[in-house]
Formats: sequence, structure tokens, C-alpha cells
Amino acid sequence: MIFIAVRFTVHADRADEWLDLVADFTTATRAEPGNLFFDWSRSVDDPNQFVLLEAFADGDAGAAHVQSDHFKAGLEAMADAIASTPEIINVEIPEAQGWGEMAELSPRRPA
Repeated sequence: MIFIAVRFTVHADRADEWLDLVADFTTATRAEPGNLFFDWSRSVDDPNQFVLLEAFADGDAGAAHVQSDHFKAGLEAMADAIASTPEIINVEIPEAQGWGEMAELSPRRPA
């Protein structure tokens, strides 16, 4: 599995529209055959900062994503809204295929 975390700092006057700006990119990426997840979060400390957690089944799926038309269109749409170059963590996790359960914590009441 290829796991990627990207932190985006957005211009303050564009922050409230960020998720709408990346909506088509998000939908298209989630529909890719090798995409395992593609999830956005907004920082609780900085309302102009968003974190994207994404994963792909393997390197081929990650490469297909980067070569896709919607990836290129997404970057183009984001370029005018970001305040700085995004920060990224990109790692390969052998044999993992998505989220697993946390061993240290479970609900006290049944769901």
C-alpha cells in the first residue's frame, strides 16, 4: 500500500471554499480502481490548513493517479488557492491494504 499525507495551507480568503474547489478531484480519485481512501480534514488549530490522507493499493495505482487527467486538473485548480508549497509524507507499507483496527482502544458500550 502507498500511504500519502499532504498538508495544504490555503489563502485565508479561499479556505472556506477549499473543499468545494477539490470536490471533483476528490470524487474522481475515490473512483480510481486502486484507490483505498482519499479523505480531507481541516485543522482545528489553523482554519487555513487542510490535511489529505490518501492510499493506493500499490505503486502502479499511485502512478496511474498522478498521470490521470483529474490529478492534473486538481493541481491546476489548487495552485491559485494555496499559500505555500504543500508538505507531503509518502511511504510504502508492505502487505497493508487500508485501515486496520487500533489494538489499544475499543468502545466500552456496544455500537
